[in-house]
Amino acid sequence: MTTDLSSTPLPGDALAASGYHTADFEKPDGRSLTLYGLGPIRVDSEIPSPSPDPVDARPLMRWHPVRGEWVMYAAHRMGRTFLPPPEYNPLAPTRDPEHPTELPRGEYDIAVFDNRFPSLTLSAPDPEPGPAGTRAGVGKCEVVVFSQSVQGRLCDLTDEQISLLLAVWADRTTRLAETGQINAVLPFENRGVEVGVTLHHPHGQIYAYDHVPPVAARAAAQMDAYVAEHGRPWLEDFIQEERAAEDRIVRDDGAALSVVPPFARYTFETWVLPTRPVSLLSDLTDAERHSMARVLRDALRRLDGLFGVRMPYLLTVHQAPLDTPRPAFPLHIEIYPYLRAPGRLKFLAGTEQGAGEFANDKFPEVAAAELRAVPDTAGDGL
Repeated sequence: MTTDLSSTPLPGDALAASGYHTADFEKPDGRSLTLYGLGPIRVDSEIPSPSPDPVDARPLMRWHPVRGEWVMYAAHRMGRTFLPPPEYNPLAPTRDPEHPTELPRGEYDIAVFDNRFPSLTLSAPDPEPGPAGTRAGVGKCEVVVFSQSVQGRLCDLTDEQISLLLAVWADRTTRLAETGQINAVLPFENRGVEVGVTLHHPHGQIYAYDHVPPVAARAAAQMDAYVAEHGRPWLEDFIQEERAAEDRIVRDDGAALSVVPPFARYTFETWVLPTRPVSLLSDLTDAERHSMARVLRDALRRLDGLFGVRMPYLLTVHQAPLDTPRPAFPLHIEIYPYLRAPGRLKFLAGTEQGAGEFANDKFPEVAAAELRAVPDTAGDGL
């Protein structure tokens, strides 16, 4: 079966205005699938699913009264795919219809589908009464497959493809907000077995919450307080100060830059930011999104080239909570590399886990200088 979807209407003015293509499908088990492309999308096979059975997820949450945060419980996740053999990659396009994966064959750049093992669902049933304010785990978990390539990296994508990814994250945020059940959206990528990755195919995830998680809530409060005191967004002053100092900036692309922030918690922690204060990915202009894509790709390539290995990292995209307009919140991407030196992992130990205060072995100014010194081709072929 071949389906040409080049004439399918795009579900958002922003995607259409940027010249991107998209198509929505339903999997045999009822989950949703959306394909995104720089060019017209073509599907050459049936829409697959590893199992035809509907997902029966019943996640719940319990309130942690000491920390003031929710804890998610999802027992069905114990059976999720774990380091499968290369011949069965559930994120690669299906080759054998007798052994379907998550994706169809065809022409597209990025795929997004509902997680088959979600920690949160929009249809989570109300659980039996339990301790610690037990309630339904309402939210949504999506998988974002960056490429059809099995062995590639996020930084192996072109600048145009990474710009599309930023637009995809923005589109997912908009769609999730439109459900009326979501108050915060967190796109992220875990890379490397060192950070618990169970599938090596280049991909990330999106967690959407029906509440504002503590990190976002505290950040929003801090940024509101800054505006109240100074009369302008924190990001405006931060960009000006870092440009004046110069020694922590890794790359300045004009509309976006990368920096090892002066308060970095991880040794080579890198932030990618627009230089104009905006709160959501959808607030970016095309030029700003393209600039952020170039800077993000550069930052990831430098981290891989730093020690000549694929740097294990956690990448998180921080946007404003959706519960109310928050113009002071600074959109930015945080990358936490887990190697502090060749072969030496950064472990979260007593002070980090017990007190929530990090200990860093290297000053950000030194780390930034080492990242700037990485040759452009140092990470090629990893």
